Amino acid sequence: EKRTVTRIEKNGYPDSIYINAAKIFQGIRTEKSEDKSQVRYGDNSESPMVAFKDEHSRRASYELAFNALKYQDLLEEILLDSKVYPCYSIPDELTSLLVVMLYDLQDRKFQKRKIFAEEEVVAEVQEIGQYLYSYRTKLAAALARCRIKYDALSIEYFLPESVWKQEQRASALPVCFWINTLKISLEDVIRDLEMKGFTKVESVSDFDHYTYAVDQHCHDVLVFPSSLREELLNLDLFADCKLLLQ
Repeated sequence: EKRTVTRIEKNGYPDSIYINAAKIFQGIRTEKSEDKSQVRYGDNSESPMVAFKDEHSRRASYELAFNALKYQDLLEEILLDSKVYPCYSIPDELTSLLVVMLYDLQDRKFQKRKIFAEEEVVAEVQEIGQYLYSYRTKLAAALARCRIKYDALSIEYFLPESVWKQEQRASALPVCFWINTLKISLEDVIRDLEMKGFTKVESVSDFDHYTYAVDQHCHDVLVFPSSLREELLNLDLFADCKLLLQ
């Protein structure tokens, strides 16, 4: 049987998500004393307004912001080591955008970002995206030097051990979604998932990639393998709030 679900490649995000992630990151970033910080982020006194297009955009923005926060020290070191920062054409107020876009660039293995059709273009995102991409070789080299310096096989090794272990445990847990019965029935969800190549199984012990199970105690909850999390968050069912991440 041919599967219709394909792996979601890391192509970057629409401009609005970078802007929102930068605003969130600006408010949650680790603040350092002026004598220790060589990276300046501009004024942080006012909480910026963040407007999300939909649930998927909200989740993607927060995920990107918190990933940048987790690796803030590493990202700052890459910027400084590569001499990409400071850049006098980029004001301090856009440093948060620079950092979140750098996280995403390295997460894409320094590949070019996809162009999203019918998406509002934000000049600052385009400018910083092009700036970082033009220095991708220097940035990749700086990341490699950091990994050698700290004997890190991947950037996950830069996380504190407690955080890394917590993430390992979380990534192994099945992903649960509530069915929003105000918008869709269980039967329609099952039909939609089957059309996308998913197979219903009896329990989590029967999971085999594109499979899912109905929770035995609550029939409005569907359980999926953790490996499918990213793909599930890109389904129309999730974007339309017919499935809600638990």
